[in-house]
Amino acid sequence: MFRSLRERNYRYYASGQVVSLTGTWMQRAAQDWLVLELSGGSPAALGVAVALQFLPTLALTLWAGVFADRFDKRTILIVTQTALGLCGFALGTLDVTGIAVLWHVYVLCFVLGCFSAVDAPVRQSFVVEMVGPAQLTNAVALNSMTFNLARIVGPAIAGLAITAVGTGWVFLANGLSSVAVVVGLLLMDAAALHRPRAAGKERGQLRAGLRYVRGRPDLVVVMVLMFCVGAFGMNFENTFAVMARNVFHREADGYGILITMLAVGTLTGATLAARRSGKPGSRLRLMLLGAGAFGALEALAGLMPGYWMFAVCLIPVGIAVMTFTTSANSTVQLAVDPTMRGRVMGLYMLLFMGGKPLGGLASGWLAEVLGPRWPLVLGGLLSLAAAVGGALALSHQRKRGLIPSLG
Repeated sequence: MFRSLRERNYRYYASGQVVSLTGTWMQRAAQDWLVLELSGGSPAALGVAVALQFLPTLALTLWAGVFADRFDKRTILIVTQTALGLCGFALGTLDVTGIAVLWHVYVLCFVLGCFSAVDAPVRQSFVVEMVGPAQLTNAVALNSMTFNLARIVGPAIAGLAITAVGTGWVFLANGLSSVAVVVGLLLMDAAALHRPRAAGKERGQLRAGLRYVRGRPDLVVVMVLMFCVGAFGMNFENTFAVMARNVFHREADGYGILITMLAVGTLTGATLAARRSGKPGSRLRLMLLGAGAFGALEALAGLMPGYWMFAVCLIPVGIAVMTFTTSANSTVQLAVDPTMRGRVMGLYMLLFMGGKPLGGLASGWLAEVLGPRWPLVLGGLLSLAAAVGGALALSHQRKRGLIPSLG
């Protein structure tokens, strides 16, 4: 199950990620709680913060994919990870000194989003360089396990830390945690990386990447499905904060428990994906099943009347969403030409993360107008509809001979 960890470079990377991602999830929980405190509990204000954090994706992610194909990915990641850590230090300093106001948080959400927009496609396309194509699916699954282990530990620590010492120290801890991933990148053996031939400096490279995806009907379906689920179904952080505070009348530790319960499910889903990575099977079929199950389960969870019933329902939601995202990621990376991987992953991350501003604003508005449960119910139903539509589209393309059988 842990075959990709035999690669020393990937071990350095994964070790740093465990620490850094724990800090990231601590900051996310603290940031949401700080916005609610500074805004008097406004779901709309939280939606604005989410939108500002993901808005730069629309402008920068595609170009980041071009940079990933042209330049050294490890060097780019060292720069972006350092900058992300500095954002945590800045917000923590403002909060600890007691001068933080809502617009400070908004500005730093936007700056953080700028560096994250560059970091995401580079980081996604760097995985195959560390482990090679044969171990990519396993490494993607292990990345998801690392991500979701941090998702369990981070919010739980943050909930206790916010109650004990306040949100500011959580932001400072996240800034410090970024050192671990930078050190891991610096320790790598560059000669052992599986680097593809770098794309030369040519005009129209971004358009070439878009044309490449447009000519692949299977990739188009994956991209559209990822946008729909990412925009409308996966706005967990802001909806959970509102559910915990405004529906179930819980404090920060109650919010942390909700994120942790979801992460228990996503960690379980990632573990199952890692075990499946060496077995034959259709990743497209698994992706569609995961998306459909996620939509149905999320809508059901939104209707749960009690706090603990809602929390327990988040475990199968997490398993389903991780089945979807892991299979979608590996499907895209293994299906593309290596010289196009950065640009394709740039588009993938643009659609996945770029839908967050729309989803954040929509979920905040729905929570204000219809109630906090409706973003989950409607988001789940829209995700289910997108999965059904994707299955029908792929079936039609298969009958026309444009893609192979779904298996």
